[in-house]
Amino acid sequence: MLPEVSRGRRRPEMAPASAPASAAPPVGAHCAVCRGVDISVPHQANCSHWFCGHCIVGVWLQGSVLRPSNCPVCRRPITLLVPSEVASLLRDEPEIAPVMNRIQQYNGRFAGVPHSMIQWLLDQPFYMRRMLAEFRDTRQEPPSSFKIQVALAATLALVYLASPIDLFPEAFLGCRGLLDDILVLIVAYAFICAAYRDILVARHAV
Repeated sequence: MLPEVSRGRRRPEMAPASAPASAAPPVGAHCAVCRGVDISVPHQANCSHWFCGHCIVGVWLQGSVLRPSNCPVCRRPITLLVPSEVASLLRDEPEIAPVMNRIQQYNGRFAGVPHSMIQWLLDQPFYMRRMLAEFRDTRQEPPSSFKIQVALAATLALVYLASPIDLFPEAFLGCRGLLDDILVLIVAYAFICAAYRDILVARHAV
């Protein structure tokens, strides 16, 4: 049985004001399980909802440990849980370490499993918001290799859009000629989101 995080001792649950918005639950956010505003050991799932660390671990252990839990709010499978800044800072404390270890095991088990195209599309805004917030945070910037990937994908997409050579020329096909441009943007967007997801999995899974 996993011990609950003690609520007797007051702990800061919100990151400093200088942290990116995704590093802590927004003001007034509720845990998607217990509905408490004072979210303990906050974690954000790929569906963008927030959870107390011990709450989501409890949901997983009470169900089937062989498949990911579904979010109680949107019913989407939870395939990745990202800790808040405060949860990461307190991860070595005795009452919090078991929760963090369980969540790392959860991520390691389910972050790499195949999921539907619909879920993949619904998850993209979560990764993009976190990525943009991380770029704005001067204390923890993304790895240089990832910055190169983003720059390369964006540059190639812009070069194609600015190039006079099109697979479907607008001069002959009208608005339908924009289809190839839209596809290029979608591919670049998907590539960047997938690369950032790999970074999150590497950081928060075992």
